[in-house]
Amino acid sequence: MVRINKVYTKAGDKGETSLAYGGRVSKDNLRVEAYGTVDELNSIVGLVRAFNLEKPESERRDKLEIILQTIQQRLFDIGSILATAPEADKQKGPKLSESNVQWLEQVIDAMNEELKPLDSFTLPGGSPVNAFLHQARTVCRRAEREIVRLRREEELDPNILAYINRLSDALFVFSRWTASTMGEKEFLWQPGKADPEDWRWGG
Repeated sequence: MVRINKVYTKAGDKGETSLAYGGRVSKDNLRVEAYGTVDELNSIVGLVRAFNLEKPESERRDKLEIILQTIQQRLFDIGSILATAPEADKQKGPKLSESNVQWLEQVIDAMNEELKPLDSFTLPGGSPVNAFLHQARTVCRRAEREIVRLRREEELDPNILAYINRLSDALFVFSRWTASTMGEKEFLWQPGKADPEDWRWGG
């Protein structure tokens, strides 16, 4: 278990931060960028959970809560792995497995079975749950890009990139699934739609 006794240490005042199990790097290091973005993603998933739990109680709401809670736990595992110094003992800390990726694929497939094929791309927004799922999706893509950059420099567990890649797909499917089965609003892209003339207000 992690024990946090003091929030601030002043050790980072010169622009460096400590990695787990030893080592210090600049705060703009690729590794820090990667796990920092995963942390940002986790925060947005937390917002989705908060707004989801404001919806009337239902089996789907509660199942989505279980799924999102599991994803948050997994994202914290990934952040911990990315925050671990490359030379550290790999036996320490959480691990990610292929079964974690497969679990996410099963969730995607189950939701997709209830969805009609898309005739157009969706626009972010419609409701808080939908909007934050789309924001999470875009941050997840950024995390994926940063993990790819880090992988060019250092060896990484391939399950990390696979999970983050699958998660961005999952978040998109979640947005469609909540719109289709939980009464969330969804906006569709209308390519080349003309600018409206009735945008003015007042007399």
